[in-house]
Amino acid sequence: MNNTAFTLKGNIIYSKGPKELVCIPNGYLVCEEGKVAGVYETLPEKYRQLPCTDHQDRIIIPGLVDLHTHAPQYAIRSLGMDMELLKWLEYNTFPEEAKYSDPEYATKAYSMFVNDLRKSATTRACIFGTIHVNGTEILMDLLERTGLKCKVGKVNMNRNCPEVLCEDSEQSLRDTKLWLESARIKYNNITPIITPRFLPSCTEDLLTELSVICRQEDLPVQSHLSENLLEIEFVKELFPSTEGYADAYNEYGLFGGSVPTIMAHCIYLTEDEIKLAKQNQVFIAHCPDSNMNLSSGIAPVRTYLNQELKMGLGSDVAAGDSLSIFKMMTEAVKVSKLLWRLQDQNLTPLSIDEAFYLGTKGGGEFFGKVGSFEEGYEFDAVVIDDASLEHPQPLTLKQRLERVIYLSDDRNLVSKYVEGIKII
Repeated sequence: MNNTAFTLKGNIIYSKGPKELVCIPNGYLVCEEGKVAGVYETLPEKYRQLPCTDHQDRIIIPGLVDLHTHAPQYAIRSLGMDMELLKWLEYNTFPEEAKYSDPEYATKAYSMFVNDLRKSATTRACIFGTIHVNGTEILMDLLERTGLKCKVGKVNMNRNCPEVLCEDSEQSLRDTKLWLESARIKYNNITPIITPRFLPSCTEDLLTELSVICRQEDLPVQSHLSENLLEIEFVKELFPSTEGYADAYNEYGLFGGSVPTIMAHCIYLTEDEIKLAKQNQVFIAHCPDSNMNLSSGIAPVRTYLNQELKMGLGSDVAAGDSLSIFKMMTEAVKVSKLLWRLQDQNLTPLSIDEAFYLGTKGGGEFFGKVGSFEEGYEFDAVVIDDASLEHPQPLTLKQRLERVIYLSDDRNLVSKYVEGIKII
């Protein structure tokens, strides 16, 4: 055995599918070469010479995955929550993001974001930066030192935004290519993702050229889709020749297929858009906290699960007020109950098993074989000490997991591994 092989012992919980939760009390989780070699009730003889950390009665789960968040908005969490999306962007978000042209401010603010993310149970994240190359590199530098595996995007936008953030199309593309050249050389853990902010902020020529970059550089893309009703009407005005929001992305080659794609929100998808998202293997980042805070609506996650769309959870800071994917799991369950009770009795609420799946394996699939302890998956794991969550009677492992999801915070996190490397 090589020196990257080891074993963790404890109460192991992971998902195989939306309704396939595996609970192994006092089990063994084996890591070899940064990947899961197996989960066992009794450790096989061939692994008994490996170093073993016995976590006793603690819980071991896969690292959580955040498919959608905005690092430069971290400083304005909880501000402007009485506004809807477009006003919130105008009065809160854009003025804040303009500050990231200043390296000193970017370093100070991004350090706070990165420190919070590092302490959380999240091991993988897809993150928006700003239009600024220098500021985005500062964010990537800070993330690289944590050992987390993240995809970070320099934002592109060349219309319908303040002049200080409105890029010239050619300059936007030059800056993007400059940023990509630097990112290839500098980082091992942090990789670039092409990031047109959303359709209202990008012209047709910019979208076309970003699609070319995606294909030339073999890069994924992240953006927003159908978050707000006024936004959707605005897209119809801007792209009158297309059949809708998703079709407009698709027309410019930025909606899955050969370009792996995350679309955040997807609250108001039509039947045709759902079919297109499934056909093109587009990932939906469900952001329930954000959708409530900005009065955007409730995504029909039950419909998407029934249609077997690819999906995970996003914190969407700062429209979401927390980086905790545990919180996003609970909010996903809560809003699904409201949708079922108030709008459609056929859309049965999410179970805690399904919410846990979305925050681990569901979103992890965008990174490859990530988010589960099935054999061959990348070894991302967090160890949780739930002893402080006292209860007067014995609980099953699944009940303990549910309490961890609803009640724990970063103080309950004991250890954190990313691709077999211990970072906490």
